[in-house]
Amino acid sequence: MPGFAEYDQYDGVGLAKLVREKKVSPLELCEEAIDRIEKLNPLLNAVVTPMFDMGRQAAQSALPEGTFAGVPFLLKDLISYCAGVRFTSGCRAYKDYIPDHDSEIVKRFRKAGLITLGKTNTPEFGLMGITEPELFGPTRNPWNTERTCGGSSGGSAVAVASGMVPIASGGDGGGSIRIPACYCGLVGLKTSRGRTPSGPKMGELWQGAAIENALTKSVRDCAAILDAIQGADPGAPYVIKPPEMPYSEEVNREPGILKIAFNTESPLGTGTHEYCKQAVLKTAKLLEDLGHKVEEAKPEIDGIRLANTYFTLYFGEIAADIRLAETLLNKKVGRKDFEITTWFFGQLGHCYSAVDFVEAIREWDVAARAMGRFHLKYDLYLTPTVAYPAAKIGELLPKSYEKVAMEIISFLKLGFLAKLSGMVNKIAIQTLARTPFTQLANFTGQPAMNVPLQWDENGMPCGVQFIAPFGDEVTLFRLASQLEKAKPWFDKRPQLKTEINQ
Repeated sequence: MPGFAEYDQYDGVGLAKLVREKKVSPLELCEEAIDRIEKLNPLLNAVVTPMFDMGRQAAQSALPEGTFAGVPFLLKDLISYCAGVRFTSGCRAYKDYIPDHDSEIVKRFRKAGLITLGKTNTPEFGLMGITEPELFGPTRNPWNTERTCGGSSGGSAVAVASGMVPIASGGDGGGSIRIPACYCGLVGLKTSRGRTPSGPKMGELWQGAAIENALTKSVRDCAAILDAIQGADPGAPYVIKPPEMPYSEEVNREPGILKIAFNTESPLGTGTHEYCKQAVLKTAKLLEDLGHKVEEAKPEIDGIRLANTYFTLYFGEIAADIRLAETLLNKKVGRKDFEITTWFFGQLGHCYSAVDFVEAIREWDVAARAMGRFHLKYDLYLTPTVAYPAAKIGELLPKSYEKVAMEIISFLKLGFLAKLSGMVNKIAIQTLARTPFTQLANFTGQPAMNVPLQWDENGMPCGVQFIAPFGDEVTLFRLASQLEKAKPWFDKRPQLKTEINQ
């Protein structure tokens, strides 16, 4: 069966239109996507669990009347279950785990007509802003294969940026959609808390910090996929107000004249690279040219305090996930089942009290109120998505001496000393220094979007982030669509040395 050579010249909405018009068949699209995965994946390592036979079978079956009927798709190997397909979370302990049911969001992706061809790479438990798990090895940025693609939705971002598929799922608990979208030149939306489902067995993910959505190249794909998956499922913690009209219609509406605040200073005081600053300043100029009112301002928020509360949550969630592994796998797990960083952080999770945890979450409420007041004056808040360009593969992994220290502290159960000594606070700042802008929206539950407007002098994507008031994805979609028309990015593609590009 021949493929479809013009495949990557279309976004998901465009491919679905061709299918409806019978100009190309779902199986032809499927075969083209599989061919691209097989040629590109040895270089990029984006797909860790192929589902080609399942995809082919779905492509030959009666397709649902969904927006993306017949469009190839990939699923991030974290949080979301697909019945009968291994689920690893990038972790050795789960390497042979196969769930017996679909997550609600997977059902919605399928109902939209997407054909899942595999699962994508992610750091262990999605904990890092890079995608380099010991279980599967690093995923490489298609714009420069010596560089990281970010994380934790790194495999999905690389699959879309390299043209394997037009859409792939992602999750965002601290920037895990927006960071890889920034590094790979994609649209990446972290939705409002509660906008997308987390059932049937989970409620708030990471105490409401994390959501699931997707990564795309076009704004209209981003809008259409959210139309397909948004809305509460049975037993959801709360029901967020739905949009007045489909997001896919909102992208065709003008945003009006917006008042937008911008800031380039790291909330941690750890510096921002000049390229990342310039990305914001150039975007601010473009916004002014489009008629928007732009001024430099920032909310009254203690970034360092928030970073430390984030790690209180981080450690507690990891400790709980390690304990959950024993329940799901029905066996005792230990140090050898996890990477040392995961195990060490899990041990630290036992060093914090219930009071510590509650106080941390209350600080998020303080930040949410501060942002609420900020948005009384400003429609949107513009920042760099990341503070520094993509690091080299391996650069941000723990050094040998750091691994030894974590092994000793974990073995001797001295986590409380690491906490008391200030080591934990230092870890928090060091870990977030390169990506300090994205976590705010996770704390507050606000929607935030990476828009791939800029590229640096080395040809690497350098996106910017817009944060909107809670529940206001509409303004993000309208503005991003306006910016996409003013400074198109869809035809920008990494030049990979493969048969596809020759």
